[in-house]
Amino acid sequence: MTDRSDRLAFAIDLARRAAELGLSHFRSLDTLTIESKGHQDLVSNADRDVETFVRGEIAKAYPEDGIVGEEHAPVAGTSGRVWVIDPIDGTANFVRGIPAWCVVLACAKEGVTEIGVICEPCSGETFWAERGKGAFVNGKPIRTTAASSLSEGSVAIGFAAVRQETAPAIQAITDLLAQGGVFFRNASGALMLAYVAGGRLLGYIEQHMNSWDCIAGLLMIEEAGGRIMPTDPATVVTEGTVVIAGGANVYPHLETIARDAYGL
Repeated sequence: MTDRSDRLAFAIDLARRAAELGLSHFRSLDTLTIESKGHQDLVSNADRDVETFVRGEIAKAYPEDGIVGEEHAPVAGTSGRVWVIDPIDGTANFVRGIPAWCVVLACAKEGVTEIGVICEPCSGETFWAERGKGAFVNGKPIRTTAASSLSEGSVAIGFAAVRQETAPAIQAITDLLAQGGVFFRNASGALMLAYVAGGRLLGYIEQHMNSWDCIAGLLMIEEAGGRIMPTDPATVVTEGTVVIAGGANVYPHLETIARDAYGL
């Protein structure tokens, strides 16, 4: 295998082990310590435990790589590669016993995502992609939707109350509904992006996403035949990005909605 493929195999195994650790906490919700980081923004000891575990395993396997994660400070590397971690995406679901959360791992080289893994243990699904090699769920190839109209399915619209104004999100939803579309949100941006890659959702838009929430899923969508708004390699890992992504035929409609709503 190539070095990149080795990293993918490592990431798939690590994400699954991390998800099992998260699942052990999920099965004992009454023992969790939950804190608020801001409006509608929660964190638990499970998030921190899972990220600590993932960081430790990466440091052992690839000590020269950098690490960026949601819950702990970044680690500088020397290889040009950076691992990007969301230990539990969908914490609001997790702490309330809703089985819609996932562990997210990505590895970027010079700001370009090379591999991405999203593991959702409650459904037993692991999505992954390697640049130039396609996208898969549990080893089965996946494709984005072939739909050409927003009336043919549901579109996810993300919203983070802690850092976004409500008006743009409301406009996006209103414009989507006016085109016969249906609004979908399950409080896990990474999982919704994986669903776009798998053709379950037509697309996804959000005014801003952090890298740990989106770069793995965006790679999957590209590798599954979809389109995304290009990200800036110089800033995406550290600063995040606006997200517009979907099936190739519906992408122009999604882009119009997003640009109008977000003032792009």
